[in-house]
Amino acid sequence: MARYDVNNYTVETLLSSIKSGNIAIPEMQRPFVWDSSKVRDLVDSLYKGFPVGYIIVWQNPEVKLKDGTKATGKKVLIDGQQRMTAMAAAIVGQEVLDDHYKWRRIAIAFNPLEEKFEVVNNAILKSPKWIPDIAPVLEPAFDTFSFVMDYCKKNEIQDQMSQVNNIINRLRAIQNNSLGVITLAEDLDIDSVTEIFIRINSKGVVLSQADFAMSKISSNETYGGNITRKTIDYFCHLLESPEDLKEIKNNDHAFAALPEFDAIKWAATKNKPIYKTSYTDILRVAFTYKFKRGRLADLVSLLSGRDFETREFRTEIEEESFQQLHEAVLQAVNQTNYERYLMIVRSTGIVRKSLIRSQNVLNFGYALYLALRERKVDSNKIEQVVRRWLALTILTGRYSGSPESSFDYDIKRFAAYDDPMEFLKITEAGELSDAFWNVNLVQRLNTSVASSPYFNMFLIAQVKNHDKGFLSVQVDVEAMLENRGDIHHLFPKKYLTDHGVPQAQYNQIANYVFLQQEINVKISDAAPSVYMKKVYEQCQTKAPVYGGIVDLSELRANLEQNCIPDGFEEMSIADYDTFLEKRRVLMAKKIRDYYFSL
Repeated sequence: MARYDVNNYTVETLLSSIKSGNIAIPEMQRPFVWDSSKVRDLVDSLYKGFPVGYIIVWQNPEVKLKDGTKATGKKVLIDGQQRMTAMAAAIVGQEVLDDHYKWRRIAIAFNPLEEKFEVVNNAILKSPKWIPDIAPVLEPAFDTFSFVMDYCKKNEIQDQMSQVNNIINRLRAIQNNSLGVITLAEDLDIDSVTEIFIRINSKGVVLSQADFAMSKISSNETYGGNITRKTIDYFCHLLESPEDLKEIKNNDHAFAALPEFDAIKWAATKNKPIYKTSYTDILRVAFTYKFKRGRLADLVSLLSGRDFETREFRTEIEEESFQQLHEAVLQAVNQTNYERYLMIVRSTGIVRKSLIRSQNVLNFGYALYLALRERKVDSNKIEQVVRRWLALTILTGRYSGSPESSFDYDIKRFAAYDDPMEFLKITEAGELSDAFWNVNLVQRLNTSVASSPYFNMFLIAQVKNHDKGFLSVQVDVEAMLENRGDIHHLFPKKYLTDHGVPQAQYNQIANYVFLQQEINVKISDAAPSVYMKKVYEQCQTKAPVYGGIVDLSELRANLEQNCIPDGFEEMSIADYDTFLEKRRVLMAKKIRDYYFSL
């Protein structure tokens, strides 16, 4: 079979195919992202006969039914959703969902005298020169003759009836304009589909495997895929915009009456959670934990009914896969599961999303939590394994970049061991050896990148240990992180620049510390040998100058918490490089001690 074929279809035929369900548009039930002016421009292009790009559909494979017969799969629109939705809105008058899940019309007005399109507004509604909505004009039963007579009479241009009639007929003819439709063969794998998509799509937009999977899910009504899709979409939207709960309930009565709505509406009560998921995140978590696989291409195959051994497509596999995915999604959006996982995340010391650069660290952590919980592993062991795995994957960058192969390997290995601690310890032995802690980690702390995962891990360790900010009596690092506290330089930046130290050196993360703003202002650009001398003096005089510490033992504890090397109080510019080296070693040791305390 050819990899794809290309045919031309009229706008009317395409819209009819969508209405009949022969072509499924997954995005029809999701917020319409185009603004109204883009809809106007699309209609204008159709009117003028300009090309509006190819539509790409993917033929679902024939599925072998239980009685041995085969059913032809429907086509799923994978590129052109916004264009087709725009056409349906302007030409058929179909309502679209806005960003707040509220249904609304996009009425495109037309001025026959100027042959101009515009988004309807109050001025247009008051003007007899404008047709306020082209949708009624494009209906099959529209009476062109009567309309032209009435329009010309209102505008006192009876002598132009023939010209106006021709223009209205030309407007109605936009439904006969052709669009190129590329139909991708049913036996193509996702990688091939992606390659073809990129080559055809002039914008070079890449559809992710999650996009393909969601297209498969939402276009299936037989096994409730559309309900699963809405469960995912609405849940993620409520985490982002909880104020839209009422709109969703009012504008989707059918879904609001389902138990799935009751299962997700709690998300509207969460206030900026650390783990805020997109549909890709929920899909990846649900699939990974339930199917013990990491490649979403496998999910697309399973939802198509593919038997990996015989390479046939069977309806029972399709049905079972949709059912399992639905169950897994409900577990992923379950309030108890979600909140218990968030407690584990916070108990690890991760109190702000900014402390984790890769969302997939949290995604796999959640998939692992759900998988172990389903296996009825002891809750204390689940917490320990998940905490350590979160820290391990941050330290090693395990899920940076494309995570699918790592997800696939890790979830299968965890599943293969009766005791999940066994795989954890094997991984620790390979990834977190003494050489990692004593050499590799110290070297990786030699960076000026403030968002470094290693500096973030140092801060996470400080949070876990309830460490105070540098020279602070009461205010701890967690409070500073929660309230967007300030990171400052132990060797002040101006002091270093005045001595010719370049930016890459004075911004070393080993020179960073969380410090209260008022203390930093007092330190100004003084060398450590200057301001620390006064800090030690205030422990004798009991008259605080830099922060409130006036007890020598308390000061020493604070310096240890912040990994300040011995002799810091005597250091000046000549000691800066030595200071960085010593502090990196102390920071690495603190991270190691933290890790093995989890």
